[in-house]
Amino acid sequence: MNRLCIHSITNKPWNLDTLIEKYNGYNVPALTIWEDAIEGLGAKRARDTLARSGLEIVSYCRAGFFPDRVAAKRAENIDRNKRMIEEASILGAPVLVLVCGADPGQSLEHSRDQIRSGIETVMPFAADHSIKLAIEPLHPMYADTRSAINTLAAANDMAEYFDSEWVGVAIDVYHVWWDPELKDQIQRCGRNKNILAFHICDWKVPTEDLLLDREIMGLGCIPVTEISRWVDEAGFDGFREVEIFSNRYWKQDQDSFLRNIITAYQETFDKS
Repeated sequence: MNRLCIHSITNKPWNLDTLIEKYNGYNVPALTIWEDAIEGLGAKRARDTLARSGLEIVSYCRAGFFPDRVAAKRAENIDRNKRMIEEASILGAPVLVLVCGADPGQSLEHSRDQIRSGIETVMPFAADHSIKLAIEPLHPMYADTRSAINTLAAANDMAEYFDSEWVGVAIDVYHVWWDPELKDQIQRCGRNKNILAFHICDWKVPTEDLLLDREIMGLGCIPVTEISRWVDEAGFDGFREVEIFSNRYWKQDQDSFLRNIITAYQETFDKS
């Protein structure tokens, strides 16, 4: 349990106060904050609440979405990323996760150029605030609007282009488990020491919603334990972050859902 982190979006029906109370009650040591969890509170009030919680804040989600055919929109996206960097700093989250974005009205190559330019623009601002930027590759099914970075190889290419301690990658098993090059690319991450975050869940079979039907570890077809071993062998010793988007689970009793997550985590890792 000492490496267990849960994303606030996983228990979406709970507000921040309830998340803190429940995670403390179940001995969950760490939390990743999604932007919606502090909506209405603001980063400063949320920081004060989190500082009293005893929970370690692992990262802040999700910035990025750099590409757009309209220059004014790209400028707005840069401003949003800078705001989220400031919020991450206030919250005490050392990592800001980037879902890099894509514009279906232009080529993926053009979107990738805009992603590179966007990161290049905000990176000095992130460094000034001591916030690391984690490029998260998304499954190819999201290449239309959510991300033109769709493999760990592409994320590695982007991170290595910057060659900076402030830019790395986030590995999410849901998005990369299918990739035949995954083990080699994780090893590449290890050589460059650029793994900033590791997200876990499972792929429900059959999946009824490609965005909002993730599964608890061990109940789907992703070899979570094997991928986690590769990540550990690459030198990553940070938190394993449970990130489950699921309309099905969000409609259920959240205490039962959380207990099932903890049980699955223990069976997947603590007994391995």
